[in-house]
Amino acid sequence: MKLLKYLSCMLFATALLPGPVVGSQVGKIIDNYADIALANYEDSLTTAVALQDAINQLLHMPIKANLTAAKATWKTARASYQQTEVFRFGNVIVDDWEGRVNAWPLDEGLIDYVSLGHITSSEENPYYNANIIANPYLNIGGVMVDASTINKQLLSETLHEIDAIESNVAIGYHAIEFLLWGQDLNGNNSGSGNRPVTDFDLESCTNDNCDRRRDYLLAVTNLLVDDLHEMVKNWQIDGAAHVDLMAKNDISGLATIITGMGSLAYGELAGERIKLGLMLHDPEEEQDCFSDNTHWSHFYSAKGIKNVYLGSYTRIDGSQVKGPSLSGLLRTRYGSIDDNMRMALENTEAAMQKMADVAEAGAPFDVLIGKNNLAGNQVVQDVVDALVAEAAVIERAAVALKLTDIERAGSSSLDNPDAVLSQ
Repeated sequence: MKLLKYLSCMLFATALLPGPVVGSQVGKIIDNYADIALANYEDSLTTAVALQDAINQLLHMPIKANLTAAKATWKTARASYQQTEVFRFGNVIVDDWEGRVNAWPLDEGLIDYVSLGHITSSEENPYYNANIIANPYLNIGGVMVDASTINKQLLSETLHEIDAIESNVAIGYHAIEFLLWGQDLNGNNSGSGNRPVTDFDLESCTNDNCDRRRDYLLAVTNLLVDDLHEMVKNWQIDGAAHVDLMAKNDISGLATIITGMGSLAYGELAGERIKLGLMLHDPEEEQDCFSDNTHWSHFYSAKGIKNVYLGSYTRIDGSQVKGPSLSGLLRTRYGSIDDNMRMALENTEAAMQKMADVAEAGAPFDVLIGKNNLAGNQVVQDVVDALVAEAAVIERAAVALKLTDIERAGSSSLDNPDAVLSQ
């Protein structure tokens, strides 16, 4: 049974420190933050279009080399997208949209065939084994749904998160990941999914329904590109996310930046994505669980926090978007906090890099969190500790800047671990 997860809210403390910082410098920091957001989403779109091209080539010529190329392009696309996650939480438009592109974990049986040893029942999700690809008609809540034509509208408007069940993920990066890799049946042992390329071959089809599997992969990839187009538009000067940010005063604008940084570091990354899986030793809690790419997804999510704090983002073409930053603001008033924050960011990056190095050497995240892998567990725990320490410095920065009533996403695995283990 999957553990029901939730985010608790923790309020940053406030202190009797000098008044809040306002003025042109803060405005420039917020402007640069918006510029980085736009550039980062543009890169995410560019890499998604490259993924779209690679998948079109795979479907045109379903050979192993093209499947390998599509997988590599998916990983490249993840590196760009994961750096955008720091723009969540503080920006409502982004957070409301995010579930369309990066929702996880997913019950893969909703989408396609799964191993007979997958699960035989689910009290939480009646559609855990719906198998959209194999069934042109689906009984959803007593209503027969025509799924004979698999297209973007069917997936996004009818089948994604059926009955508001979060694990019914029908679209986004992880649906594409599952279709490219297939199930990872290795548990806490090394090895990712191993889908045969013939699953997409109309002439030498394996595992049936290759035509519908191709249609699904094409539709979900095209939908990802559409969704990223939308978010790029949102961050252009006249876009909804940009306009909403610029309508805020200096304090609210800084609070938006700090909220995204703190929530991602603490509740989302350290808690829900990393500590929870470590506590449960559960490979199903691995974010990129089909591809075993989790270590890089976590690395680049943490890098996004660093980008925003330093006010500098390196684009996929090597150019930089750089300008006034939170680091510079704190340096002028609270130099020790900036020193501590820079050190915390470097410590996190070092811990993430170590986890990535170990993973690339043959022990990916699901192996590292295994119950009897004490050395691997420690590698992951070091990442959690670094992120928690980083979040604490972010909190100190919020206090120093008099940013009150900021809600930071929490995690039961950090805030109340006994309750998690008792379920």
